[in-house]
Amino acid sequence: MDFQESLDYLYGLQKFGIKLGLDNIRALLARLGQPERSYGVIHVGGTNGKGSVCAGLARILREAGYRVGLYTSPHLHSFTERIQVDGEAISETQVALYTDELRRVAGDTPATFFEFTTAMALLHFQRRQVDYAVLEVGMGGRLDATNAVERPRVSVITSICRDHTVHLGFELQAIAAEKGGIIKDEVPLIVGRQSPQVVDVLLDLARGRKAPVRLCGRDFGPRFDVSGFAYTGSELQLDGLRPGLVGAHQHENLSLALAVAEELRRQGATITPAAMRAGVAAVRWPGRLEWWADQRRVLLDGAHNEGGAGVLASYLETLAGKRVRWVVGIKGDKDPQSILAPLLPQVSALYCTVPPLEDAVAPAILAAAAEAAGRPARVYNSCREALAAAEADCGEDEIVLVAGSLYLVAAAREYLLSGESTISAQG
Repeated sequence: MDFQESLDYLYGLQKFGIKLGLDNIRALLARLGQPERSYGVIHVGGTNGKGSVCAGLARILREAGYRVGLYTSPHLHSFTERIQVDGEAISETQVALYTDELRRVAGDTPATFFEFTTAMALLHFQRRQVDYAVLEVGMGGRLDATNAVERPRVSVITSICRDHTVHLGFELQAIAAEKGGIIKDEVPLIVGRQSPQVVDVLLDLARGRKAPVRLCGRDFGPRFDVSGFAYTGSELQLDGLRPGLVGAHQHENLSLALAVAEELRRQGATITPAAMRAGVAAVRWPGRLEWWADQRRVLLDGAHNEGGAGVLASYLETLAGKRVRWVVGIKGDKDPQSILAPLLPQVSALYCTVPPLEDAVAPAILAAAAEAAGRPARVYNSCREALAAAEADCGEDEIVLVAGSLYLVAAAREYLLSGESTISAQG
């Protein structure tokens, strides 16, 4: 089996859909000899900011001299991005070999795409002899495949908002209960800033499991610093941090990563303040408030729910009144109004298209909503066409924003990498 054949097999597993439950992944891991028990796991759930927290923590641990596995989803350009060790993606050859091996091990177990790839990641981390693995929850938490890890060193829950409502429900308390399913007996829990009703649910779950809790804003957190931002923890005070990620909300995310690092220090890990400082500065996470080629002309952001759109809108407010031309496309399972509403006041025109998916909100629906709010909008068949049109219209004091879906951001990055972009070539 070569890489393309392995991808065909993996994506073919999507015929099983999204099946939330742990029986299949537990069976797979048992047949593999429980590879997830070979290293320390940090398990990161929540709604928004999970990937940034994972990337930040992985970088801090690397700066501290540890060998670190990182498992995230979705990917931007290649499946291999999902599984990394010390910043190096798994090779295509390894994906093919693991796929062949796991097919034999799985036998007649009807594993889903995410269960299969989770098992692949955990096995790869064992064989690469990592010290720590940072795992991002795929969806929910309680029944997510990553929750087969029984004893993480630390559990993390980032900010929670409405997303994947078909599977997780619409009420925030119900969503919080699902996300809080990753809380384990007596395992330390780090919690991002939440609405009061979400905090109540998470604290109740933690009390029931005797899990010690540290809350952002109560026990640790960021504060403004003229040279960047400062972190105040239970044991450490770090001033003048210069984050590698853009946006004030990333101060919150990186504070969660620093709080985890503090907890690991209490467990005996050797993580110096210098390593924390270096990790915060060195972390990168493409597609999340990413200024393409650092030129501040094209801004890429994976905001795809109301929470992400609100954070993006707050960032746009800081751009000194620049006019924003928005290339937008949204997955079909999202609520488009919850994404459009926070952002429409910040943009001057919309270029409505579709992410490269079978299921997407019709661009005409997005355009109609924009025009009803007094914003001109046009419809395009592809991200490439929409982005090219936005670039052609973009004036000297304007920027182009691409947001609404990480899949759309990936398509935009491929266009920008192709060299066809006129804005990105201006330097």
